[in-house]
Amino acid sequence: MTEIIDGNAVAQDVRDGLLDSIETLTEAGTTPCLATVLMNNDPASASYVRMKHEDCEEVGIATKDVEIDPEAPAEELFDTIDELNADPEVHGILVQMPLPDHVDEREVLRSIDPAKDVDGFHPENVGRLVAGNARYKPCTPHGVQKLLEAADVETEGAEAVVVGRSNIVGKPMANLLIQKDKGGNATVTVCHSRTDDLAEKTRNADIVIAAAGVPEMIDGEMLTEGTVVIDVGINRVETDEGSELIGDVEYESAKEKASAITPVPGGVGPMTRAMLLWNTVKAAGDVAGIDVDLP
Repeated sequence: MTEIIDGNAVAQDVRDGLLDSIETLTEAGTTPCLATVLMNNDPASASYVRMKHEDCEEVGIATKDVEIDPEAPAEELFDTIDELNADPEVHGILVQMPLPDHVDEREVLRSIDPAKDVDGFHPENVGRLVAGNARYKPCTPHGVQKLLEAADVETEGAEAVVVGRSNIVGKPMANLLIQKDKGGNATVTVCHSRTDDLAEKTRNADIVIAAAGVPEMIDGEMLTEGTVVIDVGINRVETDEGSELIGDVEYESAKEKASAITPVPGGVGPMTRAMLLWNTVKAAGDVAGIDVDLP
């Protein structure tokens, strides 16, 4: 019987587990605060930001919402980030992507104070992750680790295949899985668009993490019986009824082979948002000098 890993339930457990830490910080005079910066007119981005604010409100994290005209000069965004960096009441900063073409995304990431970079994408934080001394784990890979833990999946000694090499998911995911730490100690193969015979690699895996952004690129024929499948992909495709969200894994055929699998939606997505709260609470604890007990 294939286990369907419920990301909504695990994310709720994470949020519930943060409540005591947030209460401890608040009683000590520090209310965790997440600042979001939106500089685009994409309805999906606005929706993501709104949901993040709702998540924060649910657990008692304060928020600061900044919207910048996408036509404004890049300096306005950098000035805003400077102000948030200097604001002692702000513990985490999230700049919602994508950014307008005239704004250099890499410069934006570098401009955020590493101690407030709760996405974990600043070069300093990337380096700390690779070195095995992460300040913040990037939210989606960290969420995947939590899902594997919740499903009692043993990573130590496992053969893991990560399909996708993005800076947001693929690379940090591979780094987390090879760390000498809880949720690590796996042997990791990273596959991508230039990989020869992807199916050969995935069939040899105990764990497959699909994060390439290609709809249903992995199906049951590419898996061995008993594989654990984590589908990070979220792809909107048109159907006769309108449109639907599907993953990078062809769910029905993969479910026949997998011992455990995440659905899309309702798998990894909720965990990304939950781990953003986790990082924000950690950031507030670090500033306050309080060693909070994080779930």
